[in-house]
Amino acid sequence: MPSDVSSPDVLADLEWRGLVAQSTDRDALRAELAAGPVSVYFGCDPTAPSLHAGNLVGLLLLRRLQLAGHRPIPLAGGATGLIGDPSGRSSERQLLDAATIRERVERIRAQMERFLDLGDGAGLLVDNLDWTAQMSAIDFLRDVGKHVSVNVLLQKESVSARLAGGGLSYTEFSYALLQANDYLELYRRHGCRLQVGGSDQWGNIVAGVDLVRRVEGASVHALTFPLITDASGAKFGKSTGGGSVWLDPAMTSPYEFFQFWVNTDDRDVVGYLKVFSFRSQEDIEALAAAVEAAPGQRAAQRALAEELTEVVHGAEALAGVRAATEALFGSGDVRSLPPHALAEALAGAPSTQVSADSLPALPALLVALGLCSSTSDARGRVTQGGVYLNGERVADPTYTPTRADLLHDRFLVLRVGKRSYGLVTTG
Repeated sequence: MPSDVSSPDVLADLEWRGLVAQSTDRDALRAELAAGPVSVYFGCDPTAPSLHAGNLVGLLLLRRLQLAGHRPIPLAGGATGLIGDPSGRSSERQLLDAATIRERVERIRAQMERFLDLGDGAGLLVDNLDWTAQMSAIDFLRDVGKHVSVNVLLQKESVSARLAGGGLSYTEFSYALLQANDYLELYRRHGCRLQVGGSDQWGNIVAGVDLVRRVEGASVHALTFPLITDASGAKFGKSTGGGSVWLDPAMTSPYEFFQFWVNTDDRDVVGYLKVFSFRSQEDIEALAAAVEAAPGQRAAQRALAEELTEVVHGAEALAGVRAATEALFGSGDVRSLPPHALAEALAGAPSTQVSADSLPALPALLVALGLCSSTSDARGRVTQGGVYLNGERVADPTYTPTRADLLHDRFLVLRVGKRSYGLVTTG
């Protein structure tokens, strides 16, 4: 990860990066951040088996604050995950069983650990089930519910929208109280004085600020960052196939993760560099100038993709992604890729499975992969010199691959033109 280059006024740096949407008394927060280490928490619920690219905004924000001398407290929502946040949803979440939540919490805890220095006076990783499970219903109603106004909760946008539609269960209505209690407990246990989260969490975070004030008489802070969207207005982190970009390499391979960032729209890449990169303002401005001067070179996109792939998946994974990218789209040799790298790099490409004992002719394979519309189209592409088998141009329009052509005894890589790939596997 590049060295942090935050200004002495870390809040000013966050503002320049577009990472501040709302905050409580900003001058007071700025003064407290300047005065000394502040404990700050950010929570993620186990709504899926993995965190996704959208969660990176908050996790990297914690990292920025830690590099500026503050203490991060990443929170895995073992308790809140059992309830479900109504924010941004038109219907009730499906409740998951406790075993599933426990397994997911362990997975996201392991992911959180990669972004922060934890333990021995550094950051602290917590699970809100540790204190919530100890409370009885009576304790919760007396010690938390007594201090929270229903009128205030009804004003929350997520609550009012649901009440105007299909309604809202008491379970999800109570979510804000659970999150508010988290802030109170972290203030009591660890002196936490700042919670950060997405702008859709503002009501929940402020409920915690108010609870700490009412119960402990203390003034604490809230800061939210904008929800990230792309130039088309689509929610950030959704691939063209409609799925999230996951941090778990088994769910989104490092190659797919890298390609997601490389394919960032020119209109978005500078903003994404500010939000996700640890590069200095000067470096980002230089990359912005490169986008304007030579957009086809995609220097800003490559810088963003390489930095985030290393941050999320490590230097070794980045090296493998670079090798695969060079083999597929540069001057590298696709035959040099190990089997797992080849499979990962072409995971999103059209694929077909055939028998190794009876390999079809090349035109039939191109049609099966959807790279050509017909056998005659395929033969024409070969004749024109636009078809490649395992990186080598094919000259014979009737060519039939043999076992000797199989990479790792099971793969054939076909390409039409510069970027249209297909993968043939043998069963």
